[in-house]
Amino acid sequence: MRGNPMAEHTLSKNRSLILAALAAIAASLCCVGPFVLLLLGIGGAWIGNLSALEPYRPIFIGVTLLFLGLAFRKLYLVPEACEAGKPCANPITRRNQRIIFWVVTVILAALVAFPWYGPALLG
Repeated sequence: MRGNPMAEHTLSKNRSLILAALAAIAASLCCVGPFVLLLLGIGGAWIGNLSALEPYRPIFIGVTLLFLGLAFRKLYLVPEACEAGKPCANPITRRNQRIIFWVVTVILAALVAFPWYGPALLG
């Protein structure tokens, strides 16, 4: 027995966005992680261990950009063949996916750029 076809379609459309978000979180973990922990009142010398991820930050940023590019390609560049009556045939669905894409992109850009504006927030 198959699951909900609408949910499966949405998951496949959003897979690139989800992977991009995870990569951006990993890219900003070395910088945003300690900041968030300090804001929550959690401190300690072990927080410095999160900076061990700094050398991998360019890789995570590249992976983030790759997945955002794939999501952009699916939403804007490659027209999707869709039968009438399916969720992808509804223009409102496409519009909502594009809105979610741009909201996620702005959030991910803020996470990736945190090392440049983060010190201003702390200082």
